Amino acid sequence: MRKVAAYVECMRPPQWTKNLVVLAGVIFSRNMFVGSLALRSLEAFAIFCLLSGSIYVFNDVIDFEKDRVHPVKCRRPVASGRVSRQGALVLGVVTAALGLFLAHGLGRSFFIVCITYFVLICLYSLKLKNIVVLDVMIISIGFVLRAMAGVEALKPLDAGVLMSPWLLVCTLFLALFLGFNKRRHELDLLAANAGDHRRSLLEYSKEFLDAMIAVVTAATVIAYAIYTIWPATVAKFHSSNLIYTVPFVVFGLFRYMYLVIVKNKGGSPSEVLVSDLPIVADIFLWIATVGIVLYKS
Repeated sequence: MRKVAAYVECMRPPQWTKNLVVLAGVIFSRNMFVGSLALRSLEAFAIFCLLSGSIYVFNDVIDFEKDRVHPVKCRRPVASGRVSRQGALVLGVVTAALGLFLAHGLGRSFFIVCITYFVLICLYSLKLKNIVVLDVMIISIGFVLRAMAGVEALKPLDAGVLMSPWLLVCTLFLALFLGFNKRRHELDLLAANAGDHRRSLLEYSKEFLDAMIAVVTAATVIAYAIYTIWPATVAKFHSSNLIYTVPFVVFGLFRYMYLVIVKNKGGSPSEVLVSDLPIVADIFLWIATVGIVLYKS
Protein backbone atom coordinates (compact mmCIF):
# COMPACT_ATOMS: atom_id res chain seq x y z
CA MET A 1 0.00 0.00 0.00
CA ARG A 2 2.87 2.36 0.81
CA LYS A 3 4.37 1.62 -2.59
CA VAL A 4 1.13 2.58 -4.33
CA ALA A 5 0.93 5.76 -2.27
CA ALA A 6 4.50 6.63 -3.25
CA TYR A 7 3.69 6.22 -6.95
CA VAL A 8 0.63 8.45 -6.58
CA GLU A 9 2.75 10.99 -4.72
CA CYS A 10 5.11 11.09 -7.72
CA MET A 11 2.30 12.73 -9.68
CA ARG A 12 2.00 15.45 -7.02
CA PRO A 13 -1.78 15.52 -6.45
CA PRO A 14 -1.60 18.80 -4.44
CA GLN A 15 -0.32 20.48 -7.61
CA TRP A 16 -3.45 19.45 -9.51
CA THR A 17 -5.18 22.55 -8.16
CA LYS A 18 -3.37 24.39 -11.00
CA ASN A 19 -5.60 22.51 -13.43
CA LEU A 20 -8.70 24.20 -12.01
CA VAL A 21 -7.98 26.87 -14.63
CA VAL A 22 -9.54 24.37 -17.08
CA LEU A 23 -12.90 24.98 -15.41
CA ALA A 24 -12.84 28.73 -16.15
CA GLY A 25 -14.48 28.13 -19.53
CA VAL A 26 -17.59 26.45 -18.17
CA ILE A 27 -17.89 28.92 -15.28
CA PHE A 28 -17.55 32.15 -17.28
CA SER A 29 -19.74 30.84 -20.11
CA ARG A 30 -22.43 30.42 -17.43
CA ASN A 31 -22.81 26.70 -18.15
CA MET A 32 -21.68 25.43 -14.76
CA PHE A 33 -25.13 23.99 -14.04
CA VAL A 34 -25.61 22.45 -17.48
CA GLY A 35 -24.97 18.79 -16.72
CA SER A 36 -23.38 17.69 -20.01
CA LEU A 37 -21.05 20.70 -20.20
CA ALA A 38 -20.08 20.52 -16.52
CA LEU A 39 -19.24 16.82 -16.93
CA ARG A 40 -17.22 17.62 -20.04
CA SER A 41 -15.20 20.20 -18.11
CA LEU A 42 -14.53 17.74 -15.30
CA GLU A 43 -13.29 15.23 -17.87
CA ALA A 44 -10.94 17.88 -19.29
CA PHE A 45 -9.74 18.66 -15.76
CA ALA A 46 -9.01 14.97 -15.09
CA ILE A 47 -7.11 14.67 -18.37
CA PHE A 48 -4.87 17.60 -17.46
CA CYS A 49 -4.26 16.04 -14.06
CA LEU A 50 -2.96 12.95 -15.86
CA LEU A 51 -0.83 14.97 -18.30
CA SER A 52 0.62 17.33 -15.72
CA GLY A 53 1.16 14.41 -13.33
CA SER A 54 3.13 12.51 -15.96
CA ILE A 55 5.32 15.57 -16.60
CA TYR A 56 6.01 15.91 -12.87
CA VAL A 57 7.16 12.29 -12.90
CA PHE A 58 9.43 12.85 -15.92
CA ASN A 59 10.82 15.97 -14.27
CA ASP A 60 11.68 14.06 -11.10
CA VAL A 61 13.50 11.43 -13.16
CA ILE A 62 15.45 14.09 -15.07
CA ASP A 63 16.33 16.14 -11.96
CA PHE A 64 17.06 13.13 -9.74
CA GLU A 65 20.59 14.23 -8.80
CA LYS A 66 19.67 17.87 -8.17
CA ASP A 67 16.60 16.99 -6.11
CA ARG A 68 18.65 14.75 -3.82
CA VAL A 69 20.59 17.77 -2.51
CA HIS A 70 17.60 20.14 -2.39
CA PRO A 71 16.41 20.92 1.17
CA VAL A 72 12.75 20.21 0.32
CA LYS A 73 12.68 18.20 -2.92
CA CYS A 74 14.95 15.53 -1.45
CA ARG A 75 11.81 14.13 0.22
CA ARG A 76 10.10 13.38 -3.10
CA PRO A 77 9.58 9.66 -3.85
CA VAL A 78 12.18 9.40 -6.63
CA ALA A 79 14.82 11.56 -4.96
CA SER A 80 14.40 9.73 -1.65
CA GLY A 81 14.56 6.30 -3.27
CA ARG A 82 11.03 5.22 -2.37
CA VAL A 83 10.31 4.88 -6.11
CA SER A 84 12.97 3.78 -8.59
CA ARG A 85 13.73 5.93 -11.61
CA GLN A 86 12.73 3.03 -13.88
CA GLY A 87 9.42 2.60 -12.10
CA ALA A 88 8.76 6.34 -12.25
CA LEU A 89 9.53 6.39 -15.98
CA VAL A 90 7.00 3.61 -16.62
CA LEU A 91 4.41 5.50 -14.56
CA GLY A 92 5.03 8.67 -16.55
CA VAL A 93 4.69 6.94 -19.92
CA VAL A 94 1.48 5.13 -18.93
CA THR A 95 -0.25 8.21 -17.49
CA ALA A 96 0.80 10.39 -20.45
CA ALA A 97 -0.49 7.82 -22.94
CA LEU A 98 -3.77 7.47 -21.04
CA GLY A 99 -4.21 11.24 -20.83
CA LEU A 100 -3.63 11.78 -24.55
CA PHE A 101 -5.90 8.85 -25.45
CA LEU A 102 -8.74 10.32 -23.39
CA ALA A 103 -8.03 13.80 -24.79
CA HIS A 104 -8.59 12.52 -28.31
CA GLY A 105 -12.13 11.57 -27.31
CA LEU A 106 -13.01 15.17 -26.41
CA GLY A 107 -12.47 16.57 -29.88
CA ARG A 108 -9.71 17.49 -32.29
CA SER A 109 -9.18 21.05 -31.03
CA PHE A 110 -8.97 19.95 -27.42
CA PHE A 111 -6.53 17.19 -28.38
CA ILE A 112 -4.29 19.67 -30.24
CA VAL A 113 -4.16 21.95 -27.20
CA CYS A 114 -3.29 18.97 -24.98
CA ILE A 115 -0.51 17.85 -27.33
CA THR A 116 0.85 21.38 -27.46
CA TYR A 117 0.81 21.63 -23.67
CA PHE A 118 2.47 18.26 -23.19
CA VAL A 119 5.26 18.87 -25.72
CA LEU A 120 5.92 22.43 -24.50
CA ILE A 121 6.21 21.45 -20.83
CA CYS A 122 8.39 18.45 -21.72
CA LEU A 123 10.72 20.80 -23.60
CA TYR A 124 10.69 23.02 -20.52
CA SER A 125 11.78 20.11 -18.33
CA LEU A 126 14.51 19.08 -20.74
CA LYS A 127 16.04 22.42 -21.71
CA LEU A 128 13.92 25.57 -21.60
CA LYS A 129 13.85 25.82 -17.80
CA ASN A 130 17.51 26.87 -17.93
CA ILE A 131 16.82 30.02 -19.97
CA VAL A 132 16.20 33.08 -17.81
CA VAL A 133 12.75 34.71 -18.15
CA LEU A 134 11.74 32.17 -20.80
CA ASP A 135 11.46 29.58 -18.01
CA VAL A 136 8.69 31.57 -16.31
CA MET A 137 7.11 32.46 -19.66
CA ILE A 138 6.79 28.76 -20.62
CA ILE A 139 5.11 27.84 -17.34
CA SER A 140 2.72 30.78 -17.77
CA ILE A 141 1.86 29.73 -21.30
CA GLY A 142 1.06 26.32 -19.84
CA PHE A 143 -1.68 27.96 -17.76
CA VAL A 144 -2.98 29.78 -20.83
CA LEU A 145 -3.19 26.46 -22.67
CA ARG A 146 -5.17 25.01 -19.77
CA ALA A 147 -7.67 27.87 -20.06
CA MET A 148 -7.88 27.37 -23.82
CA ALA A 149 -8.43 23.63 -23.38
CA GLY A 150 -11.34 24.27 -21.01
CA VAL A 151 -13.11 26.23 -23.75
CA GLU A 152 -12.21 23.85 -26.59
CA ALA A 153 -13.59 20.91 -24.63
CA LEU A 154 -17.05 22.53 -24.61
CA LYS A 155 -17.28 23.53 -28.26
CA PRO A 156 -18.35 20.11 -29.65
CA LEU A 157 -21.41 20.28 -27.37
CA ASP A 158 -22.07 24.03 -27.55
CA ALA A 159 -20.71 25.99 -30.50
CA GLY A 160 -21.80 29.19 -28.76
CA VAL A 161 -18.97 28.92 -26.22
CA LEU A 162 -16.31 31.36 -27.44
CA MET A 163 -12.73 31.98 -26.40
CA SER A 164 -12.43 35.25 -24.51
CA PRO A 165 -9.13 37.08 -25.11
CA TRP A 166 -9.49 38.52 -21.62
CA LEU A 167 -9.44 35.03 -20.12
CA LEU A 168 -6.11 34.38 -21.83
CA VAL A 169 -4.60 37.77 -20.94
CA CYS A 170 -5.61 37.62 -17.25
CA THR A 171 -4.43 34.00 -16.98
CA LEU A 172 -1.06 34.87 -18.52
CA PHE A 173 -0.37 37.81 -16.22
CA LEU A 174 -1.50 35.94 -13.10
CA ALA A 175 0.72 32.96 -13.99
CA LEU A 176 3.68 35.30 -14.58
CA PHE A 177 3.01 36.85 -11.18
CA LEU A 178 3.12 33.46 -9.48
CA GLY A 179 6.14 32.33 -11.50
CA PHE A 180 8.36 35.32 -10.73
CA ASN A 181 7.37 35.18 -7.06
CA LYS A 182 8.36 31.50 -7.00
CA ARG A 183 11.77 32.32 -8.47
CA ARG A 184 12.27 34.98 -5.80
CA HIS A 185 11.43 32.47 -3.07
CA GLU A 186 13.90 29.99 -4.56
CA LEU A 187 16.68 32.60 -4.43
CA ASP A 188 15.96 33.13 -0.72
CA LEU A 189 15.65 29.42 0.06
CA LEU A 190 18.70 28.14 -1.83
CA ALA A 191 20.96 31.20 -1.42
CA ALA A 192 24.45 30.47 -2.74
CA ASN A 193 23.41 27.01 -3.97
CA ALA A 194 20.59 28.34 -6.19
CA GLY A 195 22.55 27.74 -9.40
CA ASP A 196 23.17 24.10 -8.50
CA HIS A 197 19.44 23.45 -8.42
CA ARG A 198 18.30 25.57 -11.36
CA ARG A 199 20.78 27.09 -13.83
CA SER A 200 18.52 30.03 -14.69
CA LEU A 201 18.63 31.18 -11.06
CA LEU A 202 22.23 32.27 -11.64
CA GLU A 203 20.86 34.95 -13.99
CA TYR A 204 18.19 36.23 -11.61
CA SER A 205 18.58 38.73 -8.80
CA LYS A 206 16.11 39.88 -6.18
CA GLU A 207 16.15 43.39 -7.62
CA PHE A 208 15.33 42.16 -11.11
CA LEU A 209 12.59 39.83 -9.85
CA ASP A 210 11.07 42.57 -7.69
CA ALA A 211 10.86 44.76 -10.80
CA MET A 212 9.22 41.96 -12.82
CA ILE A 213 6.79 41.25 -9.99
CA ALA A 214 5.81 44.92 -9.83
CA VAL A 215 5.18 44.98 -13.59
CA VAL A 216 3.04 41.84 -13.75
CA THR A 217 1.13 42.75 -10.58
CA ALA A 218 0.09 46.05 -12.13
CA ALA A 219 -0.68 44.35 -15.45
CA THR A 220 -2.83 41.70 -13.76
CA VAL A 221 -4.90 44.23 -11.83
CA ILE A 222 -5.35 46.54 -14.83
CA ALA A 223 -6.23 43.71 -17.23
CA TYR A 224 -8.78 42.21 -14.85
CA ALA A 225 -10.29 45.60 -13.98
CA ILE A 226 -10.70 46.51 -17.66
CA TYR A 227 -12.24 43.08 -18.35
CA THR A 228 -14.93 43.62 -15.71
CA ILE A 229 -16.13 46.88 -17.30
CA TRP A 230 -15.46 46.05 -20.95
CA PRO A 231 -18.66 46.65 -22.99
CA ALA A 232 -18.68 43.06 -24.29
CA THR A 233 -18.37 41.73 -20.73
CA VAL A 234 -21.23 43.92 -19.47
CA ALA A 235 -23.39 42.89 -22.44
CA LYS A 236 -22.60 39.19 -21.98
CA PHE A 237 -23.48 39.09 -18.28
CA HIS A 238 -26.13 41.85 -18.42
CA SER A 239 -24.41 43.48 -15.46
CA SER A 240 -21.56 45.83 -14.67
CA ASN A 241 -21.27 44.48 -11.12
CA LEU A 242 -18.25 42.30 -11.87
CA ILE A 243 -16.20 45.40 -11.04
CA TYR A 244 -16.92 44.69 -7.36
CA THR A 245 -14.70 41.60 -7.54
CA VAL A 246 -11.59 43.69 -8.28
CA PRO A 247 -10.77 44.39 -4.57
CA PHE A 248 -10.56 40.64 -3.94
CA VAL A 249 -8.03 40.28 -6.77
CA VAL A 250 -5.98 43.20 -5.47
CA PHE A 251 -5.93 41.85 -1.91
CA GLY A 252 -5.02 38.33 -3.09
CA LEU A 253 -2.05 39.58 -5.11
CA PHE A 254 -0.75 41.85 -2.35
CA ARG A 255 -1.21 39.17 0.30
CA TYR A 256 0.75 36.68 -1.81
CA MET A 257 3.57 39.19 -2.30
CA TYR A 258 3.65 39.71 1.46
CA LEU A 259 3.98 35.97 2.07
CA VAL A 260 6.83 35.67 -0.44
CA ILE A 261 8.83 38.79 0.42
CA VAL A 262 8.20 39.14 4.15
CA LYS A 263 7.39 35.59 5.29
CA ASN A 264 9.66 33.80 2.78
CA LYS A 265 6.91 31.52 1.53
CA GLY A 266 5.86 30.76 -2.02
CA GLY A 267 7.95 27.76 -3.06
CA SER A 268 4.71 25.98 -3.92
CA PRO A 269 1.98 28.43 -4.98
CA SER A 270 -0.70 25.72 -4.85
CA GLU A 271 0.12 25.02 -1.19
CA VAL A 272 0.09 28.71 -0.22
CA LEU A 273 -3.24 29.25 -1.95
CA VAL A 274 -4.92 26.56 0.16
CA SER A 275 -3.03 26.96 3.46
CA ASP A 276 -3.03 30.72 4.13
CA LEU A 277 -6.37 31.55 5.77
CA PRO A 278 -6.68 35.16 4.50
CA ILE A 279 -6.01 34.02 0.92
CA VAL A 280 -8.44 31.09 1.26
CA ALA A 281 -11.12 33.47 2.55
CA ASP A 282 -10.35 35.96 -0.20
CA ILE A 283 -10.64 33.30 -2.93
CA PHE A 284 -13.91 32.05 -1.45
CA LEU A 285 -15.38 35.57 -1.40
CA TRP A 286 -14.20 36.21 -4.96
CA ILE A 287 -15.80 32.97 -6.18
CA ALA A 288 -19.03 33.73 -4.32
CA THR A 289 -19.21 37.26 -5.71
CA VAL A 290 -18.43 36.14 -9.26
CA GLY A 291 -21.07 33.43 -8.94
CA ILE A 292 -23.72 35.90 -7.83
CA VAL A 293 -22.90 38.34 -10.65
CA LEU A 294 -22.71 35.68 -13.38
CA TYR A 295 -25.63 33.49 -12.40
CA LYS A 296 -28.05 35.92 -10.76
CA SER A 297 -27.82 38.74 -13.31
